[in-house]
Amino acid sequence: MGDRRSWLLRDADVLDVLTGEVATGQRILVVGGTIREIGGADVGFAGAETIDLGGLTVMPGMIDGHVHVTAPTHDLASMRTLSPSYTAIYAANQLRAMLGRGFTTVRDCGGADHGLARALDDGMIVGSRLYYGGKAISQTGGHGDMRAAGEHVRDDSYCCPDWGRVCDGVPEMRRAVRDEIRKGAHHVKLMLSGGVASPTDRVDSTQFALDEIRAAVEETTAANRYVAGHAYTAEAVRRGLVNGVRTIEHGNFIDEQTAALFPEHGAFLVPTLTNLRAVAKRGTEIGSAPETMAKVSTALEAGLSGLEVAYRAGVDIVYGTDLCGLPLQELQPQELLARAEVQKPIDVIRSCTSVAARMLGEEGRLGIVAPGAHADLLAVRGNPVDDLHRLTRGEHLGLIMRGGALIRDPH
Repeated sequence: MGDRRSWLLRDADVLDVLTGEVATGQRILVVGGTIREIGGADVGFAGAETIDLGGLTVMPGMIDGHVHVTAPTHDLASMRTLSPSYTAIYAANQLRAMLGRGFTTVRDCGGADHGLARALDDGMIVGSRLYYGGKAISQTGGHGDMRAAGEHVRDDSYCCPDWGRVCDGVPEMRRAVRDEIRKGAHHVKLMLSGGVASPTDRVDSTQFALDEIRAAVEETTAANRYVAGHAYTAEAVRRGLVNGVRTIEHGNFIDEQTAALFPEHGAFLVPTLTNLRAVAKRGTEIGSAPETMAKVSTALEAGLSGLEVAYRAGVDIVYGTDLCGLPLQELQPQELLARAEVQKPIDVIRSCTSVAARMLGEEGRLGIVAPGAHADLLAVRGNPVDDLHRLTRGEHLGLIMRGGALIRDPH
């Protein structure tokens, strides 16, 4: 998706997310989907269409580093019974809705595939820029194995709209990782611990043997990709980090010793607070199983303290929501406010812009308003550093641009 038109955005107050400073009265020239120039009255282009922003604050489009765009329900075990066509239409609608909330880029952590990415690239659907990992990889009985205790047969047919696949042992791991990379995965997701939504494992379990984890990291490194690891406990996080896992998803129970490993290994933490809060409040309403609700309360209690430990340790923290199902997806911007209970507002903004861009390997192209970057832009009524609510309410978002395509006109 992109727009070949040229745009001149006038009278913009440009937020530099790296410094937190705002340059007033700027002009932004967008050509061919990228930012060509930023400056004063001397910035212009003969064929550009002009939009007067009237002093709105321009910032990079936000990045959600942990989504599940193909999950129409929080009952993840039921996903494998859904029609692929229903799931694809749901995902297309969610990608459009996320873009409308100001999330110009999302990283899917289980479910999205090359078909959705191609539909976006070909302009068949309009939505957030998509980085996907295909199906998450789980051991038998792990967080991605959604069979109930009495089920014995598992259908791993790839056309089934499940969000995970099961493998055991180093040869199977290598085959699974290579297969996801063959299908275009930008990253590979491993289940390194138990999870909330899975029916037969404990949140405090560790999953995959160390040689299996190392095999996955070897394969992704060879392909110039990386491993994202689902992990709640400090032990599961440590096992991932010391064996080369680059991003840790959730990490609710990390301690100071574990947090210190992140900078040492150049790794990122992607906490997901809003999902647990939402499920704790509305789980029964949306059909969450009793065993899920019991595990939610355990993980929820530790979530904010884990974020605080990581923040004090100087960990690179990325914005992520992990919301599943239509009733909860609308809460996507609320993670900003949850993070602000611990982080400074500018650091919350960095988590969904510049830090997330570094995690994606897109530093200088995403998460920043600068020449050479993709024209993924938001124009906000007021400075969001002063009040993060400006990014959570639709009426405060004026212009939305994704790859130079005008999604929302401020007038």
